[in-house]
Amino acid sequence: MKVRIQKFLSDAGVASRRKAEVLIREGRVQINEKVATLGETIDPAKDKVKVDGKVVAKSKRHLYILLYKPTKVISSLEDPEGRPTVVELLPHKYRKGLKTVGRLDWDSEGLIILTTDGDFANKVAHPRYGTKKVYHVKVKGVPSEKDLDRIKRGGMWIDGRRVAPAIVKPLKMKFVRKPVRNSWFEVVLSEGRTRQIRESFFRIGHPVIKLKRIAIGPIRDRYLKPGEWRFLTQREVEILKDK
Repeated sequence: MKVRIQKFLSDAGVASRRKAEVLIREGRVQINEKVATLGETIDPAKDKVKVDGKVVAKSKRHLYILLYKPTKVISSLEDPEGRPTVVELLPHKYRKGLKTVGRLDWDSEGLIILTTDGDFANKVAHPRYGTKKVYHVKVKGVPSEKDLDRIKRGGMWIDGRRVAPAIVKPLKMKFVRKPVRNSWFEVVLSEGRTRQIRESFFRIGHPVIKLKRIAIGPIRDRYLKPGEWRFLTQREVEILKDK
């Protein structure tokens, strides 16, 4: 079955379709030793494709899964203590070769991506690519603006490393009890360190009561409930690859 060259390159993990089109226009893609043209089709079983002189392996059908991790579930694929893991929430036929993209704490909930595409996982998770993660955080008490500035500016040391600045905005919640005893914030991180949010609020004297990740880059899904999952769309995958 023939496919367009830009789709082949995207499926092979070389680049998104949009960036694959740029590679083709720049003359960096060859099909059977001839420079490829935009829109040209190939038979992956027969044709040899090169990018910058390197052979591109036959495309694999990668899995890209968006899952809402409940609390009391481990983000790892296995746990020596026998605790439930995110992969156990999926049918057996989809579990082989999966990697988790980033982590969520045992006590945290929210969106997490699982994939068989290692390059994709690294690009979404690594801070140098700037994929922002958005969290809704409930904390004990009401932090002062001065306390919040400590988190916004960054600079706290966690596990021997300085943490990057964060965006912190108060959330207006309906049906707030008076007097207010707890408060909600939206926190945006471009570099998510292990337990960074919990540790940061703890250090300013307002421990986290509840934490949930609501977005990974531009990817959101308000309809997913804890334990539910779906496949990322092709468009969502390409958007994340373009980050």
